[in-house]
Amino acid sequence: MRIFLTIYVLVIAVTVSILGFRGSLTEKEPVEVFNDMDRQAKYKPQAENAFYANGQNDRLPPKLTLSRGNALSVKEVFNPDFKAISSAEELLLSGKDVNGDFSDTFPYPVDFELMQYGQESYNIFCMTCHGVAGDGNGVTKPYGILATSYHDERLRTAPDGYIYDVITNGKGLMYGLKDRLSVKQRWAIVLYLRALQRSQNAPLESLSTTEKSELGL
Repeated sequence: MRIFLTIYVLVIAVTVSILGFRGSLTEKEPVEVFNDMDRQAKYKPQAENAFYANGQNDRLPPKLTLSRGNALSVKEVFNPDFKAISSAEELLLSGKDVNGDFSDTFPYPVDFELMQYGQESYNIFCMTCHGVAGDGNGVTKPYGILATSYHDERLRTAPDGYIYDVITNGKGLMYGLKDRLSVKQRWAIVLYLRALQRSQNAPLESLSTTEKSELGL
């Protein structure tokens, strides 16, 4: 018991000598084993900078210049043989046109096979939250995970490129699926979502006589 008490007192004494008493003040710098890059020589976004006349770190791009590539392709950008992606590739990869606006142009030929591909992908990756009909009534809803209904007017009138961007990069509680779905799969899901929207909001006059009779109309 005496040995235990001796060790106990020594541990307390060593701890206090290193860390100090709780609430005590000191002007000494803290001991850092790993500084975790807390103090980097860098300019932080939206911080002040006396070097510029407006005192801001953030700088606008120079006038009359266009972006060329991105930070992920620095070597290619400064290569004299660099070729920027075409407008068709821009649409395919981002859902946007050359002006940076979401496009309503669909980049693949529309056929039943692509829509089926979209249905299969939707059922695997989207149905759990958004429901079979895309109305947000998925199996996660009773647990408080509320998904958007694709039958909302806002999304029925949204460009195809916007839907593709949300699938790619996510929004709100939804995480992006770009690491799980190929580009073609994402566009196929967009196509299938349009079919789901059409199924719930199709005008009566667009139905054939046979379809109307099947629905009892």
